[in-house]
Amino acid sequence: MQAYLLDFGNFMLRWLHVIAAIAWIGESIYFVMLDNGLRTPKAAEDRDKGVFGEMWAVHGGGFYHNQKYATAPAKLPEDLHWSFWKAYTTWLSGFALFILLYMANPSFYLVNPNASWAWAANMSGWQANVVALLFLLGGWVVYNELCKRISPNMTRDGLLSVAVAVMMVVVSYLSTQLFSGRAAFLLTGAVMATAMSANVFFWIIPGQRRMVKAMKAGEAPNPLDGKRGKQRSVHNTYFTLPVVLLMISNHYSFAYSHEQAWVIMSLFIFGGALIRQFFVLMHAGKIQPAYPVAGTVLIAVAFWVAMPSVGGNTGQAQASVSVGMAEVQPIIETRCAACHASEPTQQGFNAPPAGLAYDTHAQILQQRDRIQEVVASGYMPLGNITGMTEEERETIAAWSP
Repeated sequence: MQAYLLDFGNFMLRWLHVIAAIAWIGESIYFVMLDNGLRTPKAAEDRDKGVFGEMWAVHGGGFYHNQKYATAPAKLPEDLHWSFWKAYTTWLSGFALFILLYMANPSFYLVNPNASWAWAANMSGWQANVVALLFLLGGWVVYNELCKRISPNMTRDGLLSVAVAVMMVVVSYLSTQLFSGRAAFLLTGAVMATAMSANVFFWIIPGQRRMVKAMKAGEAPNPLDGKRGKQRSVHNTYFTLPVVLLMISNHYSFAYSHEQAWVIMSLFIFGGALIRQFFVLMHAGKIQPAYPVAGTVLIAVAFWVAMPSVGGNTGQAQASVSVGMAEVQPIIETRCAACHASEPTQQGFNAPPAGLAYDTHAQILQQRDRIQEVVASGYMPLGNITGMTEEERETIAAWSP
């Protein structure tokens, strides 16, 4: 019953997280499109009353006329639309999922026993949890300090973008050294997602509140509040596509179990940002296909890096010795079937992961290639919780039908 309740809670939290993320990202993308698509008002009376830009649009059988004021309008309405709860709900539900899925069983999901750093490989569960929390907090602190020190007045945002890009490469590398593959991808995405939500909480909304307060008092708002909010919003829009990709990466072990996973991750991050740049410029009336082409090239390079080698160690093992089902099945039953069974005996599992059960001879044979891949990479068993030996891995590598 406990495993079922955890699964149900995971299901509902994931639903909430996805809905909130769709709402937040959709609104964010819409406002970036709106901001970049504004044109100088044609009507003199609009220009005279302080309208900076306008956009006409048609949707759902109606016509919309959006206007942006450079300064305070003559009368500021009380029912202003504020955009922040979607951001907070996305982060809070995502963090709750992380606690439920990863921090509740850190030895299984967070610790990387194959880490090249001995202290990381030997972390206990509670230590892994602390390091994960510090990793998220440290990511935000470093990013925020880069923004404050490199471009405090928003005059060196180009240099800041380079610094943030370098930071994400470092984050990608450190995450793969500290945590298991799937957790590394997730935590790298979570560093960006935390920065996005924190940007809203600490900078964008407080700045907007100060601007509204000044306008209502008949005072001129501090222009830095508007510029800073714009800066952080721009960062958020470039984080969007990489974050979404990293959050769904846990379904694809070829990426996170690769020995160069941090390179693959970095290529995905830059590829997503370049593709997003195309749409940002397109909304401003500039069609520059070089950006999606460059993004696609980086993704293709990631695909090439992650591609399994033909005739590698597995092939050599098969050539030297042939192993049959009689030798493999006992290993699967001992090391894998505690989770991968129609009724798992491993604590915390209500159903077999990814729906893969190895109860019968036929089920095991059907997944031979997949089993060999994840065992050879060291990703399975997760955290090597069942103690699979190197000899057993070599036996599975030499397994032929």
